[in-house]
Amino acid sequence: MNQHATDTPADLAERSVEARVAAYDWQAISSALDGFGCAVLEQLLSPQECRRISDLYREEEHFRSHIHMTRHGFGRGEYRYFKYPLPDVVGGLRTALYPRLAVVANQWNGRMGVEDRYPPEHADFLRQCHEAGQVRPTPLLLQYGPGDFNCLHQDLYGDLAFPIQVAILLSEPGDDFTGGEFVLTEQRPRMQSRVEVVPLRQGDAVAFAVHNRPVQGTKGNYRVNLRHGVSRVRSGQRHTVGVIFHDAR
Repeated sequence: MNQHATDTPADLAERSVEARVAAYDWQAISSALDGFGCAVLEQLLSPQECRRISDLYREEEHFRSHIHMTRHGFGRGEYRYFKYPLPDVVGGLRTALYPRLAVVANQWNGRMGVEDRYPPEHADFLRQCHEAGQVRPTPLLLQYGPGDFNCLHQDLYGDLAFPIQVAILLSEPGDDFTGGEFVLTEQRPRMQSRVEVVPLRQGDAVAFAVHNRPVQGTKGNYRVNLRHGVSRVRSGQRHTVGVIFHDAR
């Protein structure tokens, strides 16, 4: 009997995603995260997968909450948090990306003098979140129209926070929208802030620091504080899926 004959769609999606995640040069990705606080994974999702995820926005049964940014002073635009069970591809990405990013996260904590270490598997980290009362899923689907933007922010939802997250652009720049660039700022001690604008195409992902990361200085490592956002969309509609690895209170 085929050992995979009874696999669920989620099992199949997870294996498919694991294979493509494993194909990236993770040494280069780690170096980019160390050097700039972000790294691009080109064509993580196919155009067909991007459209399927974007189309979920209209189907409320997939989501636990709907946020209008203007009401909260977050910017302009809206987003929806997925509920469990996550869509197969989104859940598969969360499971497949976490172990490789946990290696970087643990190195960062060591360099910053933080004792905590992240377990090698995402299920074990989620168990820690749930034991701490953080039980609500945080992956989200964002939708921007003309004039919409996302203010600089940090996605922290409780005492436990994984220090790296991933955003995947689901729309094609130039065809579906204009403007709407992903922006990362880095506040350095006693220095002016540094800005990183990350160009993305449809299906590209950016992994980036959520809050703090270490930087090597002349006298050892020092800690910098990061925020991320999206510049103003000039025309069209822009969709992004955010893969956050900690759950929320």
